[in-house]
Amino acid sequence: MDLSDFGISVAFLLLIYGDKQVKSSLRNYITWDDIKIEEYKETESFSSGDGNMNGNGSRVIVVDQNGKGHSLSVQAAVDMVPFNNSMRVKIYILPGIYREKVIVPASKPYISFIGDEKRASETVLSWNDKASDKYKDGSELGTYRTASVDIQSDYFCAYGITIENTVIAVAGGYKQQAVALRLAGDKAVLYRVRILGTQDTFMDSNGTHYLYQCYIQGSVDFIFGESRSLYRDCTLHSVADKYGAIAAHHRNSEHENTGFSFVNCSITGTGSKIYLGRAWGNYSRVVYSYCDIDNIIDPSGWSDWNRPWRQRTAVFGEYECRGKGADRKNRVSWSKSLGHVEAMPFLDTTFIGGDEWLKL
Repeated sequence: MDLSDFGISVAFLLLIYGDKQVKSSLRNYITWDDIKIEEYKETESFSSGDGNMNGNGSRVIVVDQNGKGHSLSVQAAVDMVPFNNSMRVKIYILPGIYREKVIVPASKPYISFIGDEKRASETVLSWNDKASDKYKDGSELGTYRTASVDIQSDYFCAYGITIENTVIAVAGGYKQQAVALRLAGDKAVLYRVRILGTQDTFMDSNGTHYLYQCYIQGSVDFIFGESRSLYRDCTLHSVADKYGAIAAHHRNSEHENTGFSFVNCSITGTGSKIYLGRAWGNYSRVVYSYCDIDNIIDPSGWSDWNRPWRQRTAVFGEYECRGKGADRKNRVSWSKSLGHVEAMPFLDTTFIGGDEWLKL
């Protein structure tokens, strides 16, 4: 498209949608305003239409199980968002346990799920599929289709909510994977979100993501995927009872700019000792920096997934971590104690190209 074609397209959008809508469609970044919402009053009345306009020009859809909002369910609220949406839509979820599977398709970008930060544990999106369960055609679900919440769209935000899969995986059981959240869109921010499960809790699938002050609970590979994600000031809590691992990253080539970086996170847990990470792919990349690690880590720290050749190519690093679990005396020899220069690329939002899409 040349400049004249672009100008014609913008003029057409202005005619149909107005200036605010077009400006919103060209704003390919995320701000704090996209994550929060103006004060909501339960006494306020809402129309039965598709949502109200917020003071900043974004659209707000209220989900309330008591019938005082625009929708009784989260999925119904998502369904109200038009396909190929170009405007930030904030779905404000009032406290309650929402027993439903939620899918945000790739054709619905710029959606925010927002709850009351003081009542995040009471605002729960919950389901209970596991990999061995059957799909409607009789086939097994497999892992990714178990997600209680499946986000496939770009520029997604969430704040002040809990997402859970209530399956309690039995160690060594048949296809016990049970995903709470699958995040497969590009450029997403999760702030103070609780993600609960056991095996494969959070499928950090694809794209570039920023998780800030989140709580993630699980047992086996409870953060896994192929994305490039920064976890900052998060709590990673293990409930493994026999064995487990926090992170399982998949990377097929040293040229893929992906990996998990955990910065200033707290690693806690109960039960058995677990690995910091396992090499799901040949070039798996996981780095922990400035983390407070409780005494729940297997002294060896890392696993090659019983594929010894991955020891030569996986990138597993630790930098200035603290706590009893941070003792590297008995770590596997092929993991790295990083120096400052080596750690620098992983320490802030430059790791995820944040200067291009984050304005927080």
